[in-house]
Amino acid sequence: MGIGGCVLLAALGAVLAFAVDWEPSGVNLHTVGWILLLAGLLGLLVNATVLRRRRYGGRVGPDEVVEERRYYE
Repeated sequence: MGIGGCVLLAALGAVLAFAVDWEPSGVNLHTVGWILLLAGLLGLLVNATVLRRRRYGGRVGPDEVVEERRYYE
């Protein structure tokens, strides 16, 4: 799931948790909303961590200098 999917999931969860007054029988929409909201935020956190590691080549911080040399024959 990408960043857009995580944001959509968090937004849908926030709507269900805070803006819905309708209560169907057998389902608590506020609880479902909180679960979706937390899942979306957790997905954003994991996605940001993965993107950071890809950006820095698996290293922890941006303080290392990478030099790329191309040799043409």
